[in-house]
Amino acid sequence: MSLALDESAAPILAGPVLEVREVAVHFSGLIAIASMSFAVPEGEIVSLIGPNGAGKTTAFNVITGFLKPTGGKVLFRGTDLTRLSSNRIAGLGVVRTFQRTSIFAGCTVFDNVLTGMHRQGRAETWGALLRLASVRAETERMRAAVAEILAFVGLSHRADELAGNLAYGEQRLLGIAIALAADPKLLLLDEPAAGLNPSETEAFMGVVQRIRDRGVTILLVEHDMRMVMTISDRVVVLNHGRIIAEGPPEVIRANPDVIQAYLGQGVKHAKG
Repeated sequence: MSLALDESAAPILAGPVLEVREVAVHFSGLIAIASMSFAVPEGEIVSLIGPNGAGKTTAFNVITGFLKPTGGKVLFRGTDLTRLSSNRIAGLGVVRTFQRTSIFAGCTVFDNVLTGMHRQGRAETWGALLRLASVRAETERMRAAVAEILAFVGLSHRADELAGNLAYGEQRLLGIAIALAADPKLLLLDEPAAGLNPSETEAFMGVVQRIRDRGVTILLVEHDMRMVMTISDRVVVLNHGRIIAEGPPEVIRANPDVIQAYLGQGVKHAKG
């Protein structure tokens, strides 16, 4: 069962789960990230914010192995991720969502989440072919876990619907459910509230906080400043590929460099 659904789980405040050390990314002379260093403590929600083009998605791509940095390194619980494949990194428990909702529109909601359980399957191929009792038991375990994940994100009533028939907000929740099925230890959310209306965003914030409360550390990229300032334990601000501020939300809201570079007049809304 996913750790995110373990009722006994609680945040473990024992130091950084993720360390980004002097990471740089250059594209043919273009500097996407100049030099970036920050840490994500175990059991926290950390938001990475900044203007468009600041390097946020590039940072996500480096952390999750979709892009190799020009310099620096990324450590997950002491393991260097820098040269590992994205599959190896996901296998360690570093799981991400994407800005665009990634679902199988022609499959049911239930089967979409079931596809995310592949990391937890332990049965050998020969066992599957022989349909051993242990394989059947594991299948039932995985199906029960899927049902629990759907209940957790509020999609139980849509389990048998085709994913393509879901409303946009429900598709975003399904993307979270698929990520949870991969049993993340560190969950990276890339603009999860994009396109949501205020009531959907409010409900989504509750889901993210409950995920953290179940023991999953979260790194969030998001432009909705009310969401960022409400649920984050700390905020890291990028501008032109460099970190210009880092700290708890109340400190970031008052930072003049951040206001000038990013928040601007929106700082008033960020206080909501």
